[in-house]
Amino acid sequence: MAETAWPSEQLVLAAQRGDIASVTALVSGSYPGVRRFAHTLCATPEDAEDAAQEALIILYRKIGTLRASGALASWMFRIVRNECLRRLRLVGHRPAPVVDIATASAEDEVLQRLEAGRVAEAIAALPADQRHVLIMRDIQGFPGRAVADALGLSTAAMKSRLHRARASVHRTLQGGLIDG
Repeated sequence: MAETAWPSEQLVLAAQRGDIASVTALVSGSYPGVRRFAHTLCATPEDAEDAAQEALIILYRKIGTLRASGALASWMFRIVRNECLRRLRLVGHRPAPVVDIATASAEDEVLQRLEAGRVAEAIAALPADQRHVLIMRDIQGFPGRAVADALGLSTAAMKSRLHRARASVHRTLQGGLIDG
């Protein structure tokens, strides 16, 4: 999976100085990465789109408060994560969308929902530091170094958290039968 390139540091600096064209280019250039991250963290595609839009609005309004121009990706990830969590707390669980019966039998759909629900619950039960590493590395497909940088970790710490997260999810899905 190809990594989405974030806007350049020069563009961030120009946007921080108030250059409107740079702010516009920064917001539009950040959208693919923000959207992809939101889709991995939010409960529904609708929440993900809303969270991505909210994150871009915050970027537009508060770009001047960003301390280090090279920290744009990690700053945006934190904003999206917080927005997804806020939406989850506000909305709770929504009923699942109705699936066209021609595409899957009721039994298949139930089995798919149960399995997807088990995986989601296993990931949601992880400590936040492990969950973020797992989502960025295994779901989004970011390279290890990019994950470590975005989360402010050393590569070794990122790998350790990823290993613990994978092992925990595996144990949970196996019903706790695996020692570890």
